[in-house]
Amino acid sequence: MATTLRFSLNISRAEALRYYKGSARFVRVRASNGQRIQFPAEHIRPFINESGVKGHFVISFDDNHKMIGVKQL
Repeated sequence: MATTLRFSLNISRAEALRYYKGSARFVRVRASNGQRIQFPAEHIRPFINESGVKGHFVISFDDNHKMIGVKQL
């Protein structure tokens, strides 16, 4: 059974460009339950727009704690 965690992002355009260009390799956030999450920045690239990245997201993991993906809510 997959595990999911919810989190919010509010990343400025300048910061988002670091993720987009690959100079920042990992995203570090705190889930709504207080758990810290770190995942590869490539997973937020689809959500970057002209103002950066803003919104609520859910990240999914399989039973072996391997990341399945990130979706915007």
